[in-house]
Amino acid sequence: MSFSSEVKEELAGQISPARHCQIAELAAILNFCGQYGLDGEGRYIIGFQTENEALFRKGFTLLKKTYNINNGVTLAEQDIKGLLDKIGSPDEPVSSLIIKNACCQRAFLRGAFLCVGSMSDPVKGYHLEFACTNEAKARQLQSVMGAFDIESKIILRKKYHVIYLKEGTGIVDLLNVCGAPVSLMNLENLRILKEMRNSVNRRVNCETANIAKTVGAAARQVADIEYIREHYGFENLPESLREMAQVRLEYPDIPLKELGGFFQPPIGKSGVNHRLRKLSELAEKARLGGAD
Repeated sequence: MSFSSEVKEELAGQISPARHCQIAELAAILNFCGQYGLDGEGRYIIGFQTENEALFRKGFTLLKKTYNINNGVTLAEQDIKGLLDKIGSPDEPVSSLIIKNACCQRAFLRGAFLCVGSMSDPVKGYHLEFACTNEAKARQLQSVMGAFDIESKIILRKKYHVIYLKEGTGIVDLLNVCGAPVSLMNLENLRILKEMRNSVNRRVNCETANIAKTVGAAARQVADIEYIREHYGFENLPESLREMAQVRLEYPDIPLKELGGFFQPPIGKSGVNHRLRKLSELAEKARLGGAD
């Protein structure tokens, strides 16, 4: 089962105890995947266009709890019209009166995600979206999320207006608002592991780069000193540089800070670096035939 399916399974099992919140969630479900009309025998029906069995069951559970409408029961035309008067037309955004309270907004977002929401596998990346068939519904969803300080963006993808989140923090906040604590904790655990792995990789890469830089510099220093010995002679060096050249050849892999400890008295890293730089300059002059 995908992570998105796990989230929906959890949300499908959440039913608010308050009737006004039940109505808000039912309004979202009917608004985004409800079906109204006549069947082949001319009877008025209401249903849900979904392949999600859990959503189908929840939709009829909410119909039963809020308006005492049972699955498989034939409705009179006035019943359908009465329900639409209360819930609103599926072609328009849900009435703002139904979702005026924060608790009802949470239920509304839960119902919307069950119908038109999806989420990518957080192991691969963070992406959550709602695919709406018209812009007005998308704007309403964006506004409701904004009431909880959840920032989202809208793009047009083929015939759908898609509201999406790409930040892990925003997705965590939305799962919390919708009432999916188990999925939230699973996501947080994955985020922590992913961030730790990235942090370790960055540190290893940084240390590897530093080691490569240090080894490369030491190799160049040794090459310069060997060139001076062969083409210029250590006996022609000042005592401080001659001592530096001998110590570096004896300890070619030692970092500069530790290298200074082999002198009497010891010298600091900057002093070691200064002497090695002088040796490199002298080697360059020798290569160009200009050493004194």
